[in-house]
Amino acid sequence: MLSLSKLLLNVEESKTMALSALITELKAEGKDVLSFTAGEPDFDTPEFIKKAAIKAIHANFTRYTANEGYPELLKAIIEKFSKDNDLHFEPKNILVSSGAKHSIYNVLMALCNPGDEIIYQSPYWVSYPEIVKLTGAKSVVIETHAEENFKITPMQLEKAITPKTKVFLFNTPSNPTGAVYSKDEILALTEILKRKDIFIVSDEIYEKIVFDDEKHFAIGSVEELREKTITINGVSKAYAMTGWRIGYAAGNEKVMRLARNLQSHSTSNACSISQAATVAALTQHSQEIVKMVIDFQKRRDFIVDALNRIDGIHCPLPKGAFYVFFDVSKFYGKTTDHTEIIDSSSFCDYMLKEEGVGFVPGTVFGNDKCIRMSYACSYEEINDGINRIKIGLKKLG
Repeated sequence: MLSLSKLLLNVEESKTMALSALITELKAEGKDVLSFTAGEPDFDTPEFIKKAAIKAIHANFTRYTANEGYPELLKAIIEKFSKDNDLHFEPKNILVSSGAKHSIYNVLMALCNPGDEIIYQSPYWVSYPEIVKLTGAKSVVIETHAEENFKITPMQLEKAITPKTKVFLFNTPSNPTGAVYSKDEILALTEILKRKDIFIVSDEIYEKIVFDDEKHFAIGSVEELREKTITINGVSKAYAMTGWRIGYAAGNEKVMRLARNLQSHSTSNACSISQAATVAALTQHSQEIVKMVIDFQKRRDFIVDALNRIDGIHCPLPKGAFYVFFDVSKFYGKTTDHTEIIDSSSFCDYMLKEEGVGFVPGTVFGNDKCIRMSYACSYEEINDGINRIKIGLKKLG
């Protein structure tokens, strides 16, 4: 048989996408399944964004745009960064891509050579390790724990940096933990980064979904790091636009030129209609976004309280995003007549098969003690899911 790509044979499918597809399949078969796997808001895309897309269609804005994004969108992104983040760019510093994941891929490919090291923390977003593999670089993972609110310290960061380090990949607010680094915590990390000749890639896709009066702070706004930081953002999460597939990266002109070159030979420009909709999202104020965040915070409060009332579960309080990442390791070693819980994967398999609730095992995020549960769903589904967890746990001996 002809051989296949050794590089891609080493890359695993996204577990979150695979689980979402499985649950969709089970529902299509008529199974009573609740899904808490998807990383997408359950709110509708705001009407004014839809109208902008429809207007673009009627105006025949249906052809190629410039590879980096069409000028009106680049202008909107530049103004957004200036207003929200104290980040100041020109069009040459921006690349619009097909989602923030695509942006991260383009940037890391532009930055890294085989043998370079990329530092990031665990728990991490599921795609980080696989994208690193595709660059030929090596992952250097800093472990964090619930006791430290899933945050790294400056000492941990400094210890992880070696002469081979090329990138510090930073994510706040965090997927999967919901951890939000404060301005002071970020500034403490920058005291290490200022002294090191490495790039920072800052994944800020959950920027607008923060709770308890937390404020998002962009690490790239620190003067000494402006030229070394590439900031990633997009409209998927804050504007309930996951399917529209628009992300963007901004930073050092030389880096962005290479990322643009890569994209010109892979996907070319992002969808023209989605770009037009994104201009509306970034330039028109909407209370719908504020209302969405308020509702997410109410759901968070409800679900954290409910989970922590279950004996054996520990659920830290997330400060952003729309996930809880909670410890179920006290149930490892427990059994039913036909199942033994040995890790986060077997816990999730058991809950899906026995009670019809879908979660993502923590092992795919680099922490096998926990599981991730999205609360981007209705209160009724959350309450039903909590009750099914209780029933499933009572069956374990």
